[in-house]
Amino acid sequence: MPRLPRTCSTLLACLAALPAFAAERPPLVRPFVAVDAPTVALTHVRVIDGTGAPARADQTILIADGRIQAVGAAVAVPKDAKVVDLTGRTAFPGLVMVHEHLFYPAGENAYNQQEVSFPRLYLAGGVTTMRTGGSLETYTDLNIQKAIDAGQRPGPAIHVTGPYLEGPGLPILSVKALRDVADARRMVEYWSAEGATSFKTYMHITRDELGAVIEEAHRRGHKVTGHLCSVTFREAASLGIDNLEHGFVVATDFVKDKQPDACPAGKDVTASLLALDPDGPEALGLVDALVAAKVAITSTLPVFETLVPGRAPAPDRALDALLPEVRDQYLRIRSRIAVDKDSPWPKLLDLEMKLERTFVARGGLLVSGTDPTGYGGVVPGFANQRVLELLVEAGFTPLEAIGIGTRNGARYLGLEDRIGTIAPGKQADLVIVEGDPSQKIADVEKVELVFRAGLGYDPKKLIDSVKGVAGLR
Repeated sequence: MPRLPRTCSTLLACLAALPAFAAERPPLVRPFVAVDAPTVALTHVRVIDGTGAPARADQTILIADGRIQAVGAAVAVPKDAKVVDLTGRTAFPGLVMVHEHLFYPAGENAYNQQEVSFPRLYLAGGVTTMRTGGSLETYTDLNIQKAIDAGQRPGPAIHVTGPYLEGPGLPILSVKALRDVADARRMVEYWSAEGATSFKTYMHITRDELGAVIEEAHRRGHKVTGHLCSVTFREAASLGIDNLEHGFVVATDFVKDKQPDACPAGKDVTASLLALDPDGPEALGLVDALVAAKVAITSTLPVFETLVPGRAPAPDRALDALLPEVRDQYLRIRSRIAVDKDSPWPKLLDLEMKLERTFVARGGLLVSGTDPTGYGGVVPGFANQRVLELLVEAGFTPLEAIGIGTRNGARYLGLEDRIGTIAPGKQADLVIVEGDPSQKIADVEKVELVFRAGLGYDPKKLIDSVKGVAGLR
């Protein structure tokens, strides 16, 4: 059987020396493929399976026809398998992230679609499945999804959320304002027929419109999430919403004298949160109400981190992926935030981390995403690794953080029988990193290979192909 030569300097150099599988790949995929064979044996690898179980050393993962056939210390390796020696490396499940986008902020409430760079960066960072958290060019998102599914482009499996379902008041010209309840129903009907499988409700929607969206989506077997303001979390839960984005620091439940179907002033929302005791009856009451209603919460800590003075900027390897003008815009705004001594965000980030931990401790389903919007600097792939690090900072163990970013996302999407953990029968979606992230979570940044459905991709080539491009296309 073909084996890695022991003399090559790096894992990817070794892989380049192995014979390629004869099947042709489309030209937009072929340059990024590092491992391509009907049967692959990953040997001497540490396995973090995503269930929360301790890491297991010196394992073999046998992959055939895109699925995991066996995992263990004594797996029989077929003679025709391509054998990849992963001594010193760890495999964990492909990331399943549920608040992602295929657009990037261009300033002045404008956004550029990222149909080339973002799918490659997500995959390079270890994301093998993602849900968009709202779309601006929904047809583009759907066509990217179809091209990836057909094997014509590299990228993660994409679950497309339809256009933002929003009322009047948002200063983004690419977002339609709903006219009424009937209009909300028509939007769900139309975009469901076009292929959207999720719907994102937004800040100025009314309770009646939200209820109509939920009813129409659930009738079709789809889910509804929300970044809400005019509707409180409790109200949304009572209407049957499935998911709430960004955690608790966007909730308007604690604003005194909040008016029905009206989004309070930002300063009033902030003041209500700064006055909130995370261990008090108001906070715990909301947490328990959401848990009882089986509402999942999406943690998007990377985008909040950009608002906190004194935090480290996005790493150079992420900034190098950006269009120079976009990178400079991010750094200019960040420099202004850095000197804001009155910023509420250090306290708000701490509050969010505490409440996410409480939500999980009391039985809630916490999922994760990055939301690459804001003023920039949240770069796909790199930010998806960062969210795991921030979850550990919030108090979760590395194994718990990895489970939130893998198994929990799969569970929310209804795909836990196919993805999200490493086990026989599951799709071979795997991230291979140098080191041991169960002991040092920062090792999730050291990605050397990403398998999606059994095909191994070279993350460096994916990143290099869009260097200086992200933010443009």
